[in-house]
Amino acid sequence: MLMFLENAAATGTANVGGMGMLTSMLPLILIIVVFYFLMIRPENKRKKEAEQMRSNLAVGDRITTIGGIVGTVVSIKDDKFVIETSADQVRIEFCKWALSTNETAEEKNKAEQKRREEEKAKAKAARKAKKEG
Repeated sequence: MLMFLENAAATGTANVGGMGMLTSMLPLILIIVVFYFLMIRPENKRKKEAEQMRSNLAVGDRITTIGGIVGTVVSIKDDKFVIETSADQVRIEFCKWALSTNETAEEKNKAEQKRREEEKAKAKAARKAKKEG
């Protein structure tokens, strides 16, 4: 037995087991990293955005619940909000976690993005005119 270990140490084959373990673990580590970037990270981002949407809810916002009920927010409490759903002024109370989309906030974001794009276009045109003239 001692002679086998001396021969293995002399030829360097004793370290092959360590390299074999590393190469067998590499695909598993790679799968975990890919899983994190494709599944876990985007889900955490969506949860964060949903929480931000729920915390920025304001009276007068036009919203849709996860059940598909569309209405306008008329009051907000700690973890609940009340919406008015139709011309009949039907009011329903929901938990904030039932909020699916905030159409008013989405419209504001689209308008803000459009304004930014227009400003960039104006700045680009001004630079071009300055360069030519």
